[in-house]
Amino acid sequence: MVFDPRRTPCVGICSTTYGDLVCRGCKRFAHEIVQWNGYSDDQRVRVWRRLDSLRDGCVAEFVAVVDLARLNTTLMQCRLDIDWQSQSARIYELLRRRARVIADLKEVGLQARKATIVSAVDVRDAIDAEMMLRSRAAYEHSFHTPVD
Repeated sequence: MVFDPRRTPCVGICSTTYGDLVCRGCKRFAHEIVQWNGYSDDQRVRVWRRLDSLRDGCVAEFVAVVDLARLNTTLMQCRLDIDWQSQSARIYELLRRRARVIADLKEVGLQARKATIVSAVDVRDAIDAEMMLRSRAAYEHSFHTPVD
């Protein structure tokens, strides 16, 4: 991956200000948010890699690509055909930005992997919820401290 490590993962929905140890928006740990500006490029890259891996795993759990050509066309139309991002990153951004206007996932070349979660909004929300669960688990495992 090629990106500017000084860019922040913040999505503008920070819950750490309310006492959460894991941000509900970007999924970083509270200390990573507080110390971000003091981190070296290497430290920032490590945080980015953890977040990217977390997102990619969650997208893979809930979404399958069934028509790559259609997906690529949609990504291009939405200006999400960013070559340095993983396919999972582009799919997540598509769902994050456009889930409410996608009537059927197949119209964008995707399919839900779980029969009970089929709408684009529900898939996006399931991915986000799973990302939060995994991030909280990583925090608890790494710091031997319960999040709640």
